[in-house]
Amino acid sequence: MNHLTLASISNAAYFLGLELSTDQLRAAVVDVNLTVLGYETVDFDTELHYGTRGGLFSTPGDAYTTPVDMWVKAMDMLFNKLGERFDLGKVKAIGGSAQPATVWLTPDSAKKLATLESDNSLAAQIPPTFFSLLHTPVAQDTSTLPQTVALQAALGGPDAMASRVGIAAHPSLPAVQCMKVREGNPDAWVKTGRVMMASTFLSSLLAGKWCNISEAEAIGTGLWNAQHGQWDAAALEVVAGGAEHGQRFRGVLGDVETAGGRSIATVSQYWVERYGFEKDALIVSFTSESLAQYLSVCPAQDETVLSFGPQDSLMIPVTQYIPSRLYRLYPHPAQDPSEKKKYIAILTSRNGDAARTLVRDMYTKSWTAFDRLVSVIPPGGSIGLDDKLFSFFVLHNESPTSHSIRKGIYRIETGHKVTEFRDLRANPRCLVESQVLSFRVQYARLMSLPLFGGKEMVKQKNMSMSLLAYRMGVCFDPYDKDLCPSRIIAIGSAANFPSIVALIGDVFNAPVFVPTGAPIQSANSPNPMKLEHSPTRGTNPSSPENLGPHTPSPSRCNAALGGAYTARWAWRRHAKPDEKFGSFEEEITGLLKKKWMLPAMFGAGGGSNGLGGSTPGFGLGLSNSTVGYPQPKRSGLASSVYSTHEPEHTLSPQQETIMFRPGMNGGLLTPPIPGMLPQTGLTGLGLGMSQHNHSAGNLNNQLSAAGMPIMPIGRARTPTTSSQATNSTILSQLSTNSINTVSTAQTSPGGSKVTTPTSSTKPLNVSVNPLPTGEEDSQKGLCKVAEADWDAFMVYASIVPEFCRLEGMLVKGC
Repeated sequence: MNHLTLASISNAAYFLGLELSTDQLRAAVVDVNLTVLGYETVDFDTELHYGTRGGLFSTPGDAYTTPVDMWVKAMDMLFNKLGERFDLGKVKAIGGSAQPATVWLTPDSAKKLATLESDNSLAAQIPPTFFSLLHTPVAQDTSTLPQTVALQAALGGPDAMASRVGIAAHPSLPAVQCMKVREGNPDAWVKTGRVMMASTFLSSLLAGKWCNISEAEAIGTGLWNAQHGQWDAAALEVVAGGAEHGQRFRGVLGDVETAGGRSIATVSQYWVERYGFEKDALIVSFTSESLAQYLSVCPAQDETVLSFGPQDSLMIPVTQYIPSRLYRLYPHPAQDPSEKKKYIAILTSRNGDAARTLVRDMYTKSWTAFDRLVSVIPPGGSIGLDDKLFSFFVLHNESPTSHSIRKGIYRIETGHKVTEFRDLRANPRCLVESQVLSFRVQYARLMSLPLFGGKEMVKQKNMSMSLLAYRMGVCFDPYDKDLCPSRIIAIGSAANFPSIVALIGDVFNAPVFVPTGAPIQSANSPNPMKLEHSPTRGTNPSSPENLGPHTPSPSRCNAALGGAYTARWAWRRHAKPDEKFGSFEEEITGLLKKKWMLPAMFGAGGGSNGLGGSTPGFGLGLSNSTVGYPQPKRSGLASSVYSTHEPEHTLSPQQETIMFRPGMNGGLLTPPIPGMLPQTGLTGLGLGMSQHNHSAGNLNNQLSAAGMPIMPIGRARTPTTSSQATNSTILSQLSTNSINTVSTAQTSPGGSKVTTPTSSTKPLNVSVNPLPTGEEDSQKGLCKVAEADWDAFMVYASIVPEFCRLEGMLVKGC
């Protein structure tokens, strides 16, 4: 042990993870102990001049595409950045993921990949003729509703289709998009030699040949029959327009890699000569972006992952393959063939970041004010139990159950549809509540299925509920806490809001954890001077590399990190094929825990001592005042009240003022003023006055002095005239120029890039504050940010029946 140093341990190998998201190409580099050495990104809008917004082009009719050659240029730029910071010759394996988009290649593309010359960049050697379709449809595309209905009907309906190919039809399903290409662009269809997913395209660029698609990605196409382990002949026939054409299309799709997470190739000579990679550096099967995010946090069997983004996702580990129209079921992307098969059930919502950004632009103009309004407004938008408010933002068509819902913004007050709430301040909270409640309802329905084998948590009993709840369409007991996950891991930009993570804990009655920032770098980390001159270093105080080792960081490059973890896992199996290994989660968790022992062994301090203590900083120098907002105290109704002491970087009252926007709000809204929020009083509602703070009259005087309109606090009517802008007007603006109006690219705070296309004031970052966290969770890189609250859970349970009734009315078009 005397001859062993931390540098020599981490000096052996690097592992690279790639992530092709909608707006950026990202990379994460880790060492053998999974210590994060650094991140790199290429932003499509600012660094590549294609004129995209959020990495996309939009056209009338809800069609969204992206230029594929832009990804090629981004690969050149990303690896140039990586080469400046890291010795790429130490990279032993590469994993990765990408957004669910298709790439259409000509037959000559295979030969071109194999003959790339290291003297030139990829972009210089891959001409437009390399692709049969230059602008490919992406997950945001919803212009394929006719093809969605046709495919689903041809396969016997949504339930029959899900039983065949593991997924029901939806507008952005690759199978549906392929149908549209065949019908609308027959020339591209005929010229195509290979159709692959974007993740497979990245691995093909690295391997210098066409790679096979992973099974998880194949199921996501809607063309793979997992039960028979082959492409589904009936689905191929429908998509290709006939049995004979279906056989040809099966060859165009190629073979499927059914062994999850294994090495599929080594890097081509191009990468060896141009960037100095080892010639035997492994390429691990790439997967989808959402599954890579799941791998980055290694959830246990009783944990659920909630990912916020352009498309929100709730990911649940399950043990049985029981496909259904109600969810999407994927095989675990990193499991040994000797293991019993594991699966991941995913519930999705297409109306994620776009809806939250729209509400921010309409009502608050800043994420800080948005967070405060979600925090201070009582559950359900009102104090009374019989006067709850509900809102449903359907900006994009969804399937399988809601593609028949007409797009629109629906608000319900006292049981009736309204154009606008009487109290405009309720809009942010009601939106977030509807998004989280929708996941809770779907999760409870999923729990009634035998997806979890013989686990005790499965509820297969006659659930006690009132006749009223039954008649409202609730098929589960909303008061049963066993129908909720025991723990939730939240990731994504919206998980930076203290109010949102608290609301998640209230709705699900479960503690909420988020990933922490990059662990302390090893002694063999890249040169600090190079890090300081990196284009992504120091641009954002919440970027992953600027965070402490235990700072909550739900917006870190999760999918890229998941790819790096998969590369590390697959490399060990390739290096020692005869050795017996545990599961992916067991091995990665073991490495993360082992890493904590190394600093203590070499006298670097910071081992496991001081963790799990009673102080929020874990004994690591973190205080409540150093990480974003103070965590609000919890109350009986789980609403929070902020401290009167705001961070030094708070907005001015003028910036916090919600501007009068004729034709949009039709009135004025008064957000909380920094330093004027009460700390005690009606703490359950976040609306009371402190005995030692401000009186109601004093508060109104200060509001008036600050130049802000005076209005009562509570369920009083907001002084508005009429909502001059109807839902159709708002949606018309979104449809014609939605990307210019609402950018879904890192629009929530905490990301590496925050854009406000409709606001001249750049929003300040909002970040959660750590709560006391157990040692085992800290070693896994998790930090608790919200507790369960039984009283708040019961309040939301009482809201669930009405929520389900209203949602059912919208599905029926009422």
